[in-house]
Amino acid sequence: MSQGFKPHLALITVQILFGIWPIFGKIVLRSMSTTSLIALRLVGAAVLFAILQRSLTPLLRMRLKDIGLLTACSMLGIVGNQFLFVNGLALTTVINAEILSTTIPVYALAVSILLGYDRGSRKTLIGVVLSAAGVVYLLNPLQADFSQQTTTGNVLILTNSFLYALYIVFSKGLIDRYGALNVVTWIFLIGSVITVPVGIYSLQRENLAAISATTWLAVAFIIIFPTVVAYYLNAWALTRVPPSVVAIYIYMQPLIAFGFAPLLLGESWNWRTIMAAVMIFGGVALVTRDKDHRVHVSVSAT
Repeated sequence: MSQGFKPHLALITVQILFGIWPIFGKIVLRSMSTTSLIALRLVGAAVLFAILQRSLTPLLRMRLKDIGLLTACSMLGIVGNQFLFVNGLALTTVINAEILSTTIPVYALAVSILLGYDRGSRKTLIGVVLSAAGVVYLLNPLQADFSQQTTTGNVLILTNSFLYALYIVFSKGLIDRYGALNVVTWIFLIGSVITVPVGIYSLQRENLAAISATTWLAVAFIIIFPTVVAYYLNAWALTRVPPSVVAIYIYMQPLIAFGFAPLLLGESWNWRTIMAAVMIFGGVALVTRDKDHRVHVSVSAT
């Protein structure tokens, strides 16, 4: 397989995993609270990453500035991302959340240009706008509810989008210097330290004996695939491509959800879905095939 294609295959896999995890999340949330699920997800992933990493001593040799940046990335992409999105989703509609999440690649591209990871060519800008338009067209903004009742949830989703975009861009420098597995492991360990007290309190209020084996299997799936595998592949891809390319693949998530709908909900595709797919994939293709916007990207081994 071409080395140049591997990061894109990894990013497609990431979006598939991110796209299907809410299905398993809904199964779990029938039996436990969102706080308990988030805590189990973050702490479980931290343990698995630590086992895979084996040695955590390089953290002690990091520059103080990088430790601060690592902590910031954990707050942005792990703790803040999880709590803001889940709580925002509870206070707004799914359509609102999907539409507002289209701002992530826009934020990421802007910050990436400011930090020098991208040059922001015309083709890249057109690609981001085209894909965003495809998502908005797919979800039909006329069905969105931007009333006063959803304002708080909408603000939380927008804030989450900005924080996650910052995480994608800020983590790139750390990943280039220390490797994808190192950085993602430390990010989750830091996030779990903050999450553990909240998680213990939440789990003590759960009726754990009543939770079925199916629910625990769903929790295990969420920890392993949409968390450990997805976050590692996302970080690995950042060593090969600019942050704007990583971010624009987020636009594939609504299509993935629609793709699973016929299998899980008996729904069918229509002309709106097909047109939106053409726009989204067209925009992604423009960004991923544009060589003018890219600066030198490290390909250090991980």
